[in-house]
Amino acid sequence: MKKLYELVSELGLENTITLDDIPNIDLYMDQVTQLFENKYNEAKRNEDEKILTKTMINNYAKAKLLFPIKNKKYSKEHLILISLIYQLKGALSISDVKVVLDRLNYKIEHEQLNLSELYVSHLELHDKSIENFKANINVISSDVNQEIDKKEDEDIEYLESLLLISSLINTSNMYRRLAERLVDEMKEEPNKN
Repeated sequence: MKKLYELVSELGLENTITLDDIPNIDLYMDQVTQLFENKYNEAKRNEDEKILTKTMINNYAKAKLLFPIKNKKYSKEHLILISLIYQLKGALSISDVKVVLDRLNYKIEHEQLNLSELYVSHLELHDKSIENFKANINVISSDVNQEIDKKEDEDIEYLESLLLISSLINTSNMYRRLAERLVDEMKEEPNKN
């Protein structure tokens, strides 16, 4: 098994769409998909995986995850929303993503929010989450190694991988379940639009 820190470095966690990456002009759909493919290419699990497709964007628009597009061009605010959707859909259902973004879309449409400022906060928290993730990986790895030291087996590398995978999945599931509970609370909140 590769060293864990090598695998973490291959994940492309630092790759994000920043405000500097988003042009100050509206983009056509092909330009949007190309921007995301170029920025997140390193995060792909394999070459066949698509980061963002025209169909995905159309589905986001149909599901009203984005406020209406004008003249088939996507504004800076649309790109920020698509970036948020990209992050959220990794763990949440599309219907949950809609719940999370409904009020945000309303505020954007009615100019009640500076989306760029909010996005900068999102990116700062993203960077802190990477630091926390790396620290937590060290803790999980240490815990797994302690358990492995108790085992007497010829296939110790396999057992180490198995325990590491199960620990990572358990941690991931806990975060996802908490996020889903927060979405459920959003559903119960009175509509403040």
